[in-house]
Amino acid sequence: LLLHGICYDFFFVTGQIYTDKIAPPEIRSQAQGMLVFFTLGFGMFIGALVAGQIEAAHTVALEPSEPGGEPGKMVEWASLWLKPAGMAAVVMLLFAFAFSGKKADESTPNAA
Repeated sequence: LLLHGICYDFFFVTGQIYTDKIAPPEIRSQAQGMLVFFTLGFGMFIGALVAGQIEAAHTVALEPSEPGGEPGKMVEWASLWLKPAGMAAVVMLLFAFAFSGKKADESTPNAA
């Protein structure tokens, strides 16, 4: 919870600033809408599915603490967080190599 603001700033807001910088003025609002769809819509949906599978793969059943009691479960947190951290590192490298940071040429007329 403490990292939520930092993560929001460095991921979502940075993406919005970058999109605003690189998108031509004619399609800037559509580019922002597409960014929001992929991060807060489709991205959250896929993230929830993947996170559930990762958590289930790292949860082990425990024996009931008393006869007739409910079996417990334990999450192996250290190994669980390695997968999302690895995915974040791969995405970070993709961003570093795929985006040059060049601003869109505003003098180019709209091709449509």
